[in-house]
Amino acid sequence: MSDILLSSVLGPAFYGLAHDVFRHGHTHYDLAGGRGSLKSSCVSLLVPLLLIQHPNAHALVLRKVANTIRDSVYAQYLWAIGELGMAEYWSAKVQPLELIYKPTGQKIMFRGADDPMKIKSIKVPFGYIAITHFEEKDQFAGRAEIRTILQSTMRGGSTFWNFESYNPPISRDNWANKDSLEQRPDRLCHRSTYLEAPPEWLGEQFLAEAEYLRQTNERAYRHEYLGEAIGTGGNVFENLDIRPITPEERAAFDRVRCGVDWGYFPDPWAFNRCHYDAARRVLYIFDELTAVRKGNRETADMLLAHGLTRDDMITADSAEPKSVADYNKFGLRCMGARKGPGSVEYSMKWMQSLVSIVIDPADCPDTAKEFLGYEYERTKDGQFVSGYPDRDNHHIDAVRYATEPVWRIPGQGVREKYTSLWVMK
Repeated sequence: MSDILLSSVLGPAFYGLAHDVFRHGHTHYDLAGGRGSLKSSCVSLLVPLLLIQHPNAHALVLRKVANTIRDSVYAQYLWAIGELGMAEYWSAKVQPLELIYKPTGQKIMFRGADDPMKIKSIKVPFGYIAITHFEEKDQFAGRAEIRTILQSTMRGGSTFWNFESYNPPISRDNWANKDSLEQRPDRLCHRSTYLEAPPEWLGEQFLAEAEYLRQTNERAYRHEYLGEAIGTGGNVFENLDIRPITPEERAAFDRVRCGVDWGYFPDPWAFNRCHYDAARRVLYIFDELTAVRKGNRETADMLLAHGLTRDDMITADSAEPKSVADYNKFGLRCMGARKGPGSVEYSMKWMQSLVSIVIDPADCPDTAKEFLGYEYERTKDGQFVSGYPDRDNHHIDAVRYATEPVWRIPGQGVREKYTSLWVMK
């Protein structure tokens, strides 16, 4: 195994943190930062080295939803092992997701927290789980959920490291942001931004996108790239632009997408048409229909009278396959949304991350009202509850379904890049 200079692969903002980790200055490490801050890469580089230094140690890497792991944090750790020049010393398994250090049999295990019983039942062949890494900490339900997991894993040894990495949520009152302010002697809180990363690691296009957002939407830039919790209230969407959509803008809509959220009474049936400008990262919502106490035949007739044809693909809630089949029988082209675990959180975060969501209030009054009034729920003592409320969101869901072909495209998120840690000098 060849020596690799730690500073050649680790962002300069993390040199001090790495020293603290290797001398076990703390047990808990809270790493927050915006896009391109290199926080997740830092953890993925440090964990394999910690295992090699501690032959009885194993690591457990967690995300809230299991099906998001393979293409995100698992891939990140594969990258890190390659950058460390260790690829030949590790074997990669996918059933279950594990990385195994061949000389000793130590494991880095990847699991989702959506099945707590599977976490409790994890067994290691020797030693103990010394290292945990909670990726996208803010997606967990709260400190209590993380504490419950740690109570199951922090056993059987004397030395532990716990890493929690995340992009700070927009609301200052979100539990993850407030949690990072709690002082405790065994925790180090670290903040970083892309401005501290070597520019060549991020690439010209990444920097251009950041600069464009800084010039066009400073609030969004401060949240997405600087990791600032800029929201003071409970509004889910801080990027709304409620205004008329001009004829010139409409003329440029070349990929119109349609979505339907099924309903009857008291929940309404909701339909929306929208266009996504990928170059500017702007979503335009320019058409809606809303109905109550109307069956599939009636709403299909409404859409046909509204000008829809089989050339217009409608993506609808797949929870009602009969309704999807009815629409196709009645002369429309309709498919069920793929949905799946984590799809609500992913699609909502995608919409929140856009430069702006433009809604024409004249053509979409119900949609504008929903987006403007959609707020995080609060506890009795006024604290915001993590997660997105499942109420008053019928047009929001229709828009999520309509844009699913966009936000499900692999690689829509910005992947942090660096050049090619073994020793810090």
